[in-house]
Amino acid sequence: MTAAPKHDVYQAIADPSRREMLELLAKNDSSIKEIGSHFSISRTAIVKHLNVLADADLVTDRKSGREKIYSLQPAQLLEVQEWISYFEKFWDNKLSMLKHMVEKDTEE
Repeated sequence: MTAAPKHDVYQAIADPSRREMLELLAKNDSSIKEIGSHFSISRTAIVKHLNVLADADLVTDRKSGREKIYSLQPAQLLEVQEWISYFEKFWDNKLSMLKHMVEKDTEE
């Protein structure tokens, strides 16, 4: 039996720094040093953020010499996409109503 992850995908993406890390890793696999160069926080903080992302199965790491290289694993983000897509119908409806109101006001 496998243990549940310490952090779920929603907890992992809740932090703006972690979202930015995911965006960086979407472009290229990167080392801690490369990731850290984009932030004004300590290496320890970078590693803690990466551990949260790894707990949520959003990133994996591999050894390359003395460095750890992190890679994005976007499959878990499908859960977020599916959850958000449920609410799109409400947004689309509200936008359609707003468009209708604006067009009606400009006609009058």
